[in-house]
Amino acid sequence: MKIAKEFKWEMGHRLPFHKGKCRNLHGHTYRCIVEIDGTTDQNGMVLDYYELKRIIDPIIEEMDHSFIVSSKDTELINLLRSLDSKAVVVDFDSTAENICIYLLDRIKKAGLPDNINKVKVRVMETENSYAEEELSLM
Repeated sequence: MKIAKEFKWEMGHRLPFHKGKCRNLHGHTYRCIVEIDGTTDQNGMVLDYYELKRIIDPIIEEMDHSFIVSSKDTELINLLRSLDSKAVVVDFDSTAENICIYLLDRIKKAGLPDNINKVKVRVMETENSYAEEELSLM
């Protein structure tokens, strides 16, 4: 059985390696769908949606209205600190693909019940583009 819940946040980033517009500071209204695959319990539930929200919300809250920045981008990190701006410093470039993997890793570390077999995350950077990855927990 699969269940899914959508989450939304605002976040800025840049891709210093990019040859086009994404090299510039900019932001997106990100959306992600977290899909959980597992066996149902005696009540017919894989996971209560409230419990899924309890796991995911702190991760989203950390990113919401922040700037996600690679630890290699020291110039931008220093600027964000000088502005006292909220930043999430990560060890990767902030592509949709890498953000997707980051979310999966954070969800795995947050802990899921033993009845969950897989977690899939779809990160939508715009209304018509997304990255998606699945993690098997078995």
